[in-house]
Amino acid sequence: FYLLFQGLRQISQRTISTASRRQFENRVPEKQKLFQEDNGIPVHLKGGVMDALLYRVTMGLTVFGKADTKIFMLWCNFQRATV
Repeated sequence: FYLLFQGLRQISQRTISTASRRQFENRVPEKQKLFQEDNGIPVHLKGGVMDALLYRVTMGLTVFGKADTKIFMLWCNFQRATV
C-alpha cells in the first residue's frame, strides 16, 4: 500500500511541475481595451467574426424553434378526435 501511495505522489508531483513551466502571455489589457472601446458595437459582438456568426446561428435557431413550436401547437389544437 505504501509503494502505491509513493507512486501516486511522484506522478502527481511530476504532473504539477511540468504544467507550471508553461508561460502564457497576458492578453487581458488588450481584451479590456477592445471591449471597453466606444464604437457603437454591442458588447456581445465585439469579439469579431466568430461572435457575429454565433449570434446569428443562435438567433436563427431561436426563431426556428419558436415557429416550429407554434406550428406544432396549432396542429395539436386543430386535430380531429378519432373515437
